[in-house]
Amino acid sequence: MMNDPEKSDGFKVPAKRPNNTEGSVAEGVEGRSSAKSNPSRQNVRRTQRRESTPNELERIRQLARRDKKARFTALLHHITIDRFRSAYKGLNPKAKPGVDGVTWEEYGEDLEANLEGLHAALMRGAYRAKPSRRSYIPKTDGRMRPLGVAALEDKIVQAAMVEVLNAVYEEDFLGFSYGFRPKRGTHNALDALAVGIVRRKVNWVLDLDIRDFFGSISHTWMVRFLQHRIGDTRVIRLIQKWLSAGVMEKGKWEPQGEIGTPQGATASPLLANVYLHHVFDLWAHDWRKRNARGDVIIVRYADDAVVGFQYRREAERFQAELTERFQKFGLELHPEKTRLIEFGRYAAQDRQERKLGKPPTFTFLGLRHICGTSQAGKFVLVRHTDKKRLRAKLRAVKIELNRRRHEDVDKQGEWLKSVIQGYLNYHAVPTNVHALEAFHRELKRFWCKALRRRSQHDRTSWARMDQLEERWLPKPRILHPWPEQRLDVKTQGKSPVR
Repeated sequence: MMNDPEKSDGFKVPAKRPNNTEGSVAEGVEGRSSAKSNPSRQNVRRTQRRESTPNELERIRQLARRDKKARFTALLHHITIDRFRSAYKGLNPKAKPGVDGVTWEEYGEDLEANLEGLHAALMRGAYRAKPSRRSYIPKTDGRMRPLGVAALEDKIVQAAMVEVLNAVYEEDFLGFSYGFRPKRGTHNALDALAVGIVRRKVNWVLDLDIRDFFGSISHTWMVRFLQHRIGDTRVIRLIQKWLSAGVMEKGKWEPQGEIGTPQGATASPLLANVYLHHVFDLWAHDWRKRNARGDVIIVRYADDAVVGFQYRREAERFQAELTERFQKFGLELHPEKTRLIEFGRYAAQDRQERKLGKPPTFTFLGLRHICGTSQAGKFVLVRHTDKKRLRAKLRAVKIELNRRRHEDVDKQGEWLKSVIQGYLNYHAVPTNVHALEAFHRELKRFWCKALRRRSQHDRTSWARMDQLEERWLPKPRILHPWPEQRLDVKTQGKSPVR
């Protein structure tokens, strides 16, 4: 129910914790607030009390929350021109066009007519999804990641549909799922993992990685999973059009077949979460309740997941049974990237007694997690920027800086300031100050070299660089609080972040 007029649902604190809880629980006790803010344009005024009734999406949320088995048979009519307009404004104006070559600015020149035509085609069943344009981006290991760039109208339709479907699935997704969800981000997942490792009896960590997840999604299983909640056949057919649209690469169309979906499409993150919700989340949650005798924590962000265990035998059993379950749905754990390691509060002491050296580390969402100790000798979870990602970021900045070296110095400084600030916004977590200093130091050195290469007569001194550094380059400093502090605030109802 709505707590106050014109407000979203209030903050909720789960009343039940996972099994064998002691102290604070990471994903199990994280509170939940409303999934999305309510657009005021759809509110209907009451003439006497002048209070707002729940809008259309809010009514969907309420029904999805009350009845976990309800199927929604009329959703397509919620895709309105207003929703298309909001979806268009939410797109990146500088994004590269799809196979149709239409840019954001070109489409906006006659926006209302274009949106009306797109909406009419969708309502009468004449809308046809276009193939995605294949592009590649470099990965941290040197390989190239394939992406699918959708046509602009496909992005608009997908964004509008995702907003409607989120009203249903945000009431179904479990607390330990964080990837690409409203009001949830990478640092929410990192905080939950850190708190779970520090406060729970975690001695073993299973670092999961699914091999080519987006390229392995079964269309048949995807439709079956969607039909658990979506009874509107028009919506199902629309999603099937996106799944089977195929890709265009070098002017040649490649059919998608019955497996895989292009990574990078607007609807892909939601569809991936639906798929893993049924294949992994529900199964893992049930396995923990039925089979675990010790503490078990679970954190998943998209197709990356970390599961912590108190006992090794339970971790090995979980991995074996998960491997079998994934095979049923066409998925496979990456044999090299999936690791079971001894990690946690007592790992260092236990390994030292067995003369095995320091505990191994693992990387999750760009941060390497390390078993450390404080000056008082207590366990501390140390998190450093992954070295591969740091080097890859420095290489990219160096290339771009050389391209910009003939620009005005102040313009270069403004760009470097935005680069460093963006880096700090993500990586400035406690215990990571040395990586921040190294990134800052290397950027200053790259900038000096770029300036000296602008001319044979350029003699930019380090004294001059110190002045430029003071003016343009933000100093390395920790911006994020300790994970325990931030998560405690959220679970006590002081923050509406979901």
